[in-house]
Amino acid sequence: MNKSLFGAIGLLLLIGISGCLVVDNEYDSIAPGPWRAELELVPRQLAAEALNDDKRDKDQKISREVEDLSEGILPFVFEVRYKDETKVYIEILNGEERIRVEDVTIGRDRATGKDTLLINFPVYESYIRGVFEQGVMNGEFVATNRGSNYRIPFSARQGKNYRFTTLRKAPKINVSGRWETTFGVDSDAPYQAIGEFSQQGNRLLGTFVTETGDYRFLEGTVQDNKFYLSCFDGAHAFLFTGKILSDSSIIGTFRSGNHFRTTWKAKRNESFTLRNPMQITFLKEGYNRFAFEFPNPQGKSISLDSPEYQNKVKLIQIMGTWCPNCRDETVFLQQYLRENPDSDLAVISLAFEKHKEQTKAFQTIKRFKEKFDIDYEVVHAGYSDKQAASEALPMLNQVVSYPTLIFVDRKDQVRKIHTGFKGPATAEYPAFKKEFEAIVADLLSESASTIN
Repeated sequence: MNKSLFGAIGLLLLIGISGCLVVDNEYDSIAPGPWRAELELVPRQLAAEALNDDKRDKDQKISREVEDLSEGILPFVFEVRYKDETKVYIEILNGEERIRVEDVTIGRDRATGKDTLLINFPVYESYIRGVFEQGVMNGEFVATNRGSNYRIPFSARQGKNYRFTTLRKAPKINVSGRWETTFGVDSDAPYQAIGEFSQQGNRLLGTFVTETGDYRFLEGTVQDNKFYLSCFDGAHAFLFTGKILSDSSIIGTFRSGNHFRTTWKAKRNESFTLRNPMQITFLKEGYNRFAFEFPNPQGKSISLDSPEYQNKVKLIQIMGTWCPNCRDETVFLQQYLRENPDSDLAVISLAFEKHKEQTKAFQTIKRFKEKFDIDYEVVHAGYSDKQAASEALPMLNQVVSYPTLIFVDRKDQVRKIHTGFKGPATAEYPAFKKEFEAIVADLLSESASTIN
């Protein structure tokens, strides 16, 4: 029995589902190589009705115009690989990114008698379960931290390595470059972003950068005047569709899983920028230091007053284990610490989790620390709601983004606050690395006696 699967999950729902999967005699019956997968964000019947219904509001009509190829279906590609004759892992492909997933189990479902694949994403508390036969797989993607009913139909076909289509319609334009973008066009809360695209023929790579982060590695296609991008990483399922208009601007829709949809528009603008991430979050007037006291998973209370942090430079990361941008920033911090070991530099992560029960939050934090081999403190700071986070950290004007990185000097004075994280999928990433390294170097060069 593959005990690591069930031990890692720690959730009754998943235990109940996977408990009927017999894996005492694992076997290599699933075909290795590429599989083309689909997540049905919109039920196919409803998508068909939307495309054929003229009595829709403006927002819905935009969806109908731009989603004719995808129809609410998010495609992605993964590869099945064998470590040996029985042990399987998969790699999910998103543009230049390959996400390796080790927690994979093959077995026979007692209830159906059918061969079943279980792909577990323990850090994100989600999984894919699919029954497979003769190169075809059907099942569902389940995110348990969103509730027992958050399920998206999943299917896959063996031997297919294309994402959206094999069509090669000549693109109307080449969209490579920087695009001024507005999401939530017809909503009460629009927000700006930068579209960063690289197009070669029909193939399209890129991402969208917002003031709070980015949508990671997106991959897709341009067909005539239609635009498609998607990403799946085990936590988030992003689907972007667009239509190139006669003036070469783009209108489109954005779907995140089956729970969120909005419209967007974009125009080419190579000089467009967002607000400076160092100027969005700040200490309120009347506060002269950043302070907190939260427990770690072992129940120890952690604060900046703890002896181990005295006279050290501190990096305080506001994050959540469920957040892909936080994961990217954590990987960056870990790599920096490995390459630049310094006993005078400390990191503390304040985790705002989707579990309101502290026991479950602690379990999630422990899995996160194990997954990324973190040797600094990750404490439970509260629930993931941004309003609740702002109340837990009243010295900040607000918690705008997960993650947010706070630079604290040896005297516990806040010197910089960086909102969001533009990760390796973005053009902003090299500049962030350079700025981060310069700030840390300056803080480390200061002695406590010289700080005002």
